[in-house]
Amino acid sequence: MKTPDVAVCFKTVNCFYGVSTGSFIQLHTHRLKTPPPTQPALIGSFPSLLFPIRSLSGSPIVQGIRQMRSWKSLKSAEENCRQMKDFRELCARRAPMFWIPLRAHCVWERMSVTLTCTLGKITRITAAAFPAVLCKYQITKDCFPFKFSLIYRCSLEDSADYSVVVTNAFGQATSFANVLVKGEYVINALLPVYEGHFTSVMRPVFTREKESFTLSSSVSTSLERHGPSIQWFRDGVLLKESDRRKLSCIGCDVSLSGSPAYKEDEGLYTVVVASSSGLQEQSAYMFVKDAEPENIGAPGAPLCVRCHDIHKDCLLLSWTPPSDDRGSPVCGYYVERWDKSSNQWICCNEKPTKICRFPVSGLTEGETYRFRVKAVNQAGVSLPSKATKELRMTDHRKEERELVIPYDDQRKIVVDKADMEDIVDVPLPPTNVHASEISEDFIVLSWDEPKPRGKEPLTYYIQRSIAGSNSWQRIHLEKPVNSPRLPVFDLEKGKSYCFRVQAVNKYGLSDQSEPSGPISLQATLDVPPAPDHILALRDTKTSAVVQWGKVDCDPEILGYYIYSRLSGDSDWKSVNNKPLKCNRFTVPELETGKDYEFCVRAVNEAGLGAMSPISEPLNINEAIYCPSAPYDFTLLCCGKDEMTIGWKAPKFTAGKEILGYFLDQHDSSELNWKDVNNEPISKRVCKVTGLTEGHFYEFRGRAMNSAGVGKMSEPSGLFKCEEWTMAEPGPPYDARCTEVRNTSLMLHWEAPIYEGCSAITGYLVEAQKEGSDGWKNVNENPISECHLRISDLETGKSYQFRVTAVNSDGAGGPSVPCDPVVAATKPGTNEIEVGVDDEGLIFLSFENPEPTDNPKFIWSKDYKGAPDPEKTEISTEGNTSKLVLTNPSMEDVGTYSVEVPNTDGISASHTLTEEELADLMKKSHDVQHPLIKLISDWKKEVLENGDVRLWLQVEKLSPAAELDMILNDKIIENTPKRKIQFDRESGLIEIVKQDFGEEDKGTYTAKVVDGKASNQFNLTLVGEETTLTWSLDKKSIPNGQYDCQSGDGNLTIEKVNDHLHCNLNSCMLSLSASQLKCQGTAEGIKIYSDVKYFIEDMNPTWYHKNKKLDSTDRIKSGSTMNQIWLHIIGPTDTDKGLYTLEIFDGKDTHKRTLDLSGKGNQNIYSDRAKVVRGLPDLATIMVDKTLCLTCHISGDPAPEVSWVKNDKKVVFKDRYTLDVKGTVVTMTIEKICAEDSGRYSITVKNKYGSEVGQVTVSVFKHGEEPEELKKSVEKSPKQK
Repeated sequence: MKTPDVAVCFKTVNCFYGVSTGSFIQLHTHRLKTPPPTQPALIGSFPSLLFPIRSLSGSPIVQGIRQMRSWKSLKSAEENCRQMKDFRELCARRAPMFWIPLRAHCVWERMSVTLTCTLGKITRITAAAFPAVLCKYQITKDCFPFKFSLIYRCSLEDSADYSVVVTNAFGQATSFANVLVKGEYVINALLPVYEGHFTSVMRPVFTREKESFTLSSSVSTSLERHGPSIQWFRDGVLLKESDRRKLSCIGCDVSLSGSPAYKEDEGLYTVVVASSSGLQEQSAYMFVKDAEPENIGAPGAPLCVRCHDIHKDCLLLSWTPPSDDRGSPVCGYYVERWDKSSNQWICCNEKPTKICRFPVSGLTEGETYRFRVKAVNQAGVSLPSKATKELRMTDHRKEERELVIPYDDQRKIVVDKADMEDIVDVPLPPTNVHASEISEDFIVLSWDEPKPRGKEPLTYYIQRSIAGSNSWQRIHLEKPVNSPRLPVFDLEKGKSYCFRVQAVNKYGLSDQSEPSGPISLQATLDVPPAPDHILALRDTKTSAVVQWGKVDCDPEILGYYIYSRLSGDSDWKSVNNKPLKCNRFTVPELETGKDYEFCVRAVNEAGLGAMSPISEPLNINEAIYCPSAPYDFTLLCCGKDEMTIGWKAPKFTAGKEILGYFLDQHDSSELNWKDVNNEPISKRVCKVTGLTEGHFYEFRGRAMNSAGVGKMSEPSGLFKCEEWTMAEPGPPYDARCTEVRNTSLMLHWEAPIYEGCSAITGYLVEAQKEGSDGWKNVNENPISECHLRISDLETGKSYQFRVTAVNSDGAGGPSVPCDPVVAATKPGTNEIEVGVDDEGLIFLSFENPEPTDNPKFIWSKDYKGAPDPEKTEISTEGNTSKLVLTNPSMEDVGTYSVEVPNTDGISASHTLTEEELADLMKKSHDVQHPLIKLISDWKKEVLENGDVRLWLQVEKLSPAAELDMILNDKIIENTPKRKIQFDRESGLIEIVKQDFGEEDKGTYTAKVVDGKASNQFNLTLVGEETTLTWSLDKKSIPNGQYDCQSGDGNLTIEKVNDHLHCNLNSCMLSLSASQLKCQGTAEGIKIYSDVKYFIEDMNPTWYHKNKKLDSTDRIKSGSTMNQIWLHIIGPTDTDKGLYTLEIFDGKDTHKRTLDLSGKGNQNIYSDRAKVVRGLPDLATIMVDKTLCLTCHISGDPAPEVSWVKNDKKVVFKDRYTLDVKGTVVTMTIEKICAEDSGRYSITVKNKYGSEVGQVTVSVFKHGEEPEELKKSVEKSPKQK
């Protein structure tokens, strides 16, 4: 019974497997009689027969047989199995074959290509691809078909023959294909071919999350008509325009811009333009930094969130840990999903998950979801990661239940496997129950659907039991599971569990599956170990290459993060925020001349690994390379058998000095080149001898530096060897430009080697501006010097210059033009600094703006060579050179210039005029012979105890300052009766002399020396004749006597009468004291009364509020010759009130009073310097923080403020700053450290008094508890 469909199928099987039609019919007859338990296994044994079975499934015979419910005996079933086994062996006993072989491909350069072949049923496959480059090729194997894929962009070297060899026990089959890669890629043949080229280098881009970014480059001609020929790639993946990413081409600018930026956008970007000369490209790396966190110290956001193992109601999320944990390790992650109905983000996990994988269940089939992740550390929660794309929950395993059979040209047949199965009512039990994901917090339980599955939708019930027991409990009670996956969270660590599953459809419930093996939560995943062999190498002036050893671990690493810091710093900065797959990376945007350190950390799903060993400090500068080739060879002079050749230095020297040149010559009549010199030539001029007159020669050369010998130059033009006899001079050579600025430059050249028949009288300079055709004279009259400053240039324009020598016979030939130079001042250009240093020396200094290793500076004066070494001294320190005028005079007037060779034309000059030099010489004298400044000249006073005090004040001096005190040309020393004090901090000098007498009179000289500064100050105390006159009632009494030696005066009264007694009593009263007065002092308040002359018989007594006062440490009383005083130190409100002074005149008591209640003497209290409020008793702070001590002060006039730490005056510099704004005083200590702990005191002082405020500062380390807080905690329980 052959229907037409069956006949076609039989023919197909006969063609591919060599089985007769009769055998096939017999085979199917036996198959249809096989009992159900055997049937699935038999179908699985014939995957190659699924195609013919699908064709038979609709025939009347098959439908009738499927409805039969009676089956033959077991013996018949065994016979069927035996026959089918024989048939399989029959099919396998042949060599493999290709249903669809490889086909040839022709692709453009940098396109991807896929080689595909379709195979029959075979035993073993061996695939060989030639050439084999593992990093560019990827082999994939499927049941249908077998694929061999080239996944990266092709290059010209990939053009080759490729072959696939398949083998089994009975032979092998081979398929060949040719791949041709073409170098010219024209997108559209109708478009004109692009003829331009890139004119700028695409620079690295640094942006931050949520900000915009732009990568751009420029080309020489417009690209607007060639838009389809421009392609952008990121890490080799072609980029398309999207809502967030825009590709533009406007005029000569091509750019890629986007907003907002995410860390996933980080990578190497490449723009490719197809042109007539092939594909041109520019590449640059874009770095995306973490956004500023909402919580200070919170980690950066995770990145690269992806969905895996997607089913109807669950999926598995994975992500990458952030590079920057901001000093606190990440302890977990929160997963959030977008709820479309409530328009909110909902957290999926109550507790943070510790690894970067998390199963999300409980989703609804047909709904659309997005997911994002947040990281957590001790400081808080990070910003969310970039959300995933919208994902619709469908049965993504549907494709696995379909069989796709390709045939013909890109056609295929799709067969649903359910159509090929028997009718299923009650489902069979699931199989292969196992854990597909195991972590320390959860497992993901997985199983296979029943086979046959049937067409009805399936759900599942899951049970678990502790391993070893037979007590089963159902889990996930809410509703049946729709997918063959289930995350299980509530498991105990240390216990093993077994699971089993039942399938359910509308017809009923299956039997229980076979239990799984024991499953338990696994131990914590290990973070990857530290990479080793880290090495930092120089690359450019602003970049370095970092490489390290690869890390192999389980789980597999996701990549590497690089960190950098300046040597000496403690904080590391993330270089990349998206893990690198490679183990070598170029770190850009570093500071030239600075020392950097690098380290690397590997990252996997468990988090950031240990930090690698720190690299050796690397000074950022140009790597050492061999120089480029010399160029512009020219003939400078020629004799009968010799030539003098000159050339220009290499454009690229890698910052290293050219040590010499090697020159080759070639006679045009010969084949081989010959060496001119075996030893390097130091100059760029060489006389080549031993030539043949009349022959033509060409030359080439190579330069050498400390890295080695560079590339060979291109050959020069042909020069004929014939003697020069012309009267005019030969060409000058080595024309070059220095001191290039916006509108001017300095042109230099060398005099011709051949002068002609007469001496050279001058030079003419010509210029050619960019865009012009001819040369124009710069100077009308010849100049005698070999240099010329050219001004009035147009900023931004390119110029070339050449020079012609002139003698009495005329002008000779022009020199080779100098290299094109743009009139523009380069950013960072430095000029020569002129001044006077601390030693009083006049100097000219220049700093190289492009730091290099051991730079060389060439100084010259008036462009005629190095300055006179007897009058100048040149020194170099780091990247700075200093020229000092050792014996300055007007002969030093002139132009000083400096060049830094082996750089990009770094040079400068300065013209020193007579006026400027005279001013510098005056400043030099002032510095070399400084005078100590006088603040207050000599003062004289008599102290309360009768001592004489002489004092003066100068400016603040250093601790090394010295004082010589001289009296009448003799040095006097400090003695108990003559105390000499010298306070260098305040500059106070004083002499206190007891019993001042004639021997103490004369001229006092204070000679002060402080380093180079000095000064002397004189005071003359001259003795005068003293007279004593006695009088009565204002009438002179002639009988008085006076002894000038002893100072005693006597008056003898022979007879005393009433009139005389009255006058003597009046004299006594005249000694009465004045009214009490009040005066503020530095220590407090002074109350005093002035008297004409004080004698002890006055017996002064002080009272406060009618209470007698005794002398104490705080309240002191005393008197001088003309004053009686009371000194209150540190007055308080209790010291206010009525003060009384009683004085006895021998007969009566006299009182003088003063009320200090604040009414009449308010300024004594209100205007006195005080610390009002603000300072605490104790201030505790953690290291590396900033401490601000603020207090409010008062006083009129405004008080002087000073701070003391542990009895030592605080010097405000570096980290210490003082800010006084009105009545608010703030002392700030930045980056505080343990050494800053101590007792701090602020002293405020004005003419009414002073006051001191104190605070104790305690500095503790991170993670520690301050000792003062510990003590307070310990005291508090005791007090309770």
